[in-house]
Amino acid sequence: MNTITVLGLILLGLMTLIGGKTGATAFLSLLFNFGLLFLAVVLISWGFPAMGVSLVIGTIILAFTIFFGEDNEVAAKPAYIAALIVMVILVLIIFPVENWIMAQGFSLEDSEDLEGMSLAIGVSFIGVAVTEAILSTLGAIAEAAIAIAAGLSEILAQHPQLPTKRLYIDGISIGKQIIGTTFNTLFFGFFGGFLALFIWFAGLHYSFGSVINNKIFVAEVLMVLFSLIGVILVVPVTTWVMTIQHRQQIKHND
Repeated sequence: MNTITVLGLILLGLMTLIGGKTGATAFLSLLFNFGLLFLAVVLISWGFPAMGVSLVIGTIILAFTIFFGEDNEVAAKPAYIAALIVMVILVLIIFPVENWIMAQGFSLEDSEDLEGMSLAIGVSFIGVAVTEAILSTLGAIAEAAIAIAAGLSEILAQHPQLPTKRLYIDGISIGKQIIGTTFNTLFFGFFGGFLALFIWFAGLHYSFGSVINNKIFVAEVLMVLFSLIGVILVVPVTTWVMTIQHRQQIKHND
């Protein structure tokens, strides 16, 4: 039994112990999502359009992540709708930015590992970069959407006749707190994953200009920025969807 298997079993045990059935279901969705990511790689390598694969796989991943991890349908449905809306908006942002920045593909630091290998694989690196950017933002988007929707659903459970204007204000208030913690999570995740390369840059005496213009560095920073933009957009969009659902529920009860 290898290390990854042991850690995976420990994760499953902890998620089941603490989260119960919901935790075990969330772990199952994690396995499904891993399979979907692998499927996306295979489909793109076969020549399927990267943009189309990203949207289809991203839609399914969001469904698994949100509905498998949240039992409250009142919160899950609007969170999913909001996450889909934000994903589409991000696609409209990511595609032109990736074409403009031109940070896709391999950098000079990868040349030694790629020496002797053929790069004529028939895949658009811009499409791959767009797919990577879209799929890397889904976790942050889903997490923020379900957090806001779950918080608002609890408020509505206590105050069913809450005015929609007040509900929107509460949603934005919850979102402000989420943005701060999410920013720190994404920043330290980026810094931790990039630490070895930072040390290498320092050891080789890269100038500040060389670092900030490095392809690897720029690509990683873009991922963080796209995720932050997605989280920021999720706040008003999720609150808006919840507000519409609440307004319709009030009208139905009347």
